[in-house]
Amino acid sequence: MDSITAPPVIRLHEQDGVVIARAALPPGTPVGPNIVARGRVPAGHKVAVMGHAPGEAVRRYGQIIGFATQPIAPGEWVHTHNMAMGDFARDYAWGVDARATALAEVPEVFQGIRRADGRVATRNHIGIITSVNCSAHVADLIARAFTKNPFGDGHDPLADYAQVDGVVALTHKTGCGMTEKEPLRVLRRVLAGFARHPNFSHVIAIGLGCEVNQLGGMLEEQRLAGRLRTLTIQEAGGTRKTVEAGIGFVREVLAEANAVTRVAVPASALCVALQCGGSDGYSGISANTALGAASDLVVAQGGTVILSESPETYGAEHLLTRRAVSREVGEKLVGVMKWWEDYTAREGAEMNANPSPGNKAGGLTTILEKSLGAMAKAGTTNLVDVVGYAEPVTAKGFVFMDTPGYDPVGATGQVAGGANLMCFTTGRGSVFGCKPAPSLKLATNSTIFRHMEEDMDINCGTVLEGAESVAECGERIFRHMLATASGAPTKSEALGFGDAEFAPWVLGATM
Repeated sequence: MDSITAPPVIRLHEQDGVVIARAALPPGTPVGPNIVARGRVPAGHKVAVMGHAPGEAVRRYGQIIGFATQPIAPGEWVHTHNMAMGDFARDYAWGVDARATALAEVPEVFQGIRRADGRVATRNHIGIITSVNCSAHVADLIARAFTKNPFGDGHDPLADYAQVDGVVALTHKTGCGMTEKEPLRVLRRVLAGFARHPNFSHVIAIGLGCEVNQLGGMLEEQRLAGRLRTLTIQEAGGTRKTVEAGIGFVREVLAEANAVTRVAVPASALCVALQCGGSDGYSGISANTALGAASDLVVAQGGTVILSESPETYGAEHLLTRRAVSREVGEKLVGVMKWWEDYTAREGAEMNANPSPGNKAGGLTTILEKSLGAMAKAGTTNLVDVVGYAEPVTAKGFVFMDTPGYDPVGATGQVAGGANLMCFTTGRGSVFGCKPAPSLKLATNSTIFRHMEEDMDINCGTVLEGAESVAECGERIFRHMLATASGAPTKSEALGFGDAEFAPWVLGATM
């Protein structure tokens, strides 16, 4: 079956009152038994296959995604003009669907880098972290001395160090003008997570000298003394001297960083961050569900997958609490969602403000609909733990991390927590990297894959076209994970992505 002969719509659950347009539907297109589209329906959007009275729940995935705001007749396009959010009771049913995960009969391996402390790396970078925005330019200048321009003359400053993947400057916009309470603790937790990351062989921290986030205080609080070199611009004597010292440090450690060999390591060493950005109406049908199947394979190997983006799980959390290994874990997730309700109310926002204009253009109407599709990335295994932003992830299995829905901030937290690989699904065409962890881009549809093939690693549009089952696509994604973890470069790495996307969550007032 191909995209020409496939049915024009996709029905996801027998209880659904809407179906999804496989491609743009002209008026008169059959969408159900004795039902035709009453008008044009854009690709990836919803069309009703049953009537809905005002206030009546609209279902997709067999779950409530919103409520009719006016009468909806069968065959009508369903979107923001006739459907909106509404309150409804959620049955958390703590752990009723939790089941023991069957481990894979055949252990898989990848070619990883085993550090001296036993941890496994998928990449081998040298890192430059910054305590404050005031030291960002200096860090960039140091990294630039060792960076190959992907669009330049091809000169590679690291040509003699084939085992070093790059020198990465992780800069940000904060570090001062902040309180020495939670905002500072969160920033330091992020920086410490990157300083400890196994994908860095060596790390240097650059400070200005007079900032709130003093390097000495960070090293003491995060127990980083002896783990990284530090430089402060004011003590070194200014920009040029600090840059020279930083370049000297990198040159000093290059030979040691290069002295690594990839060896066969078990797939249980995978810690995969699950992200989605630029989602569309197909995300929850193809890429996210296929990534969920791949996530189940990772967990079956004894590995870890990290779902995050709390605002994009809101409204679907009751399905995850059913899979929680304990009521305590389930209640932690519900507590996260209640914090976000309070936070958005305090800031004069609302949870349903999350779907972006691009999401809505792609067919997503409410945060409930977006969340139900987004959570599919985590597959079907038990929820084993819920952790705070950038906290170390130590459990094996499916873990939820509390992060904002904004992709760079969420991904930064996941990598700080220990993710050594990222899978990022997109329907609209997000471009993204997250050094030092490689990022695989999964396109939800073949059109965007072909249009942005230099950026997309995997086409999941095959699921929509009937060329692959979700399980087959998931297996293909899993094989890409193993190859990438073994050193195969991703599209975003080839284009040099991953430095500028470092974005710690900024909490509290900027003063």
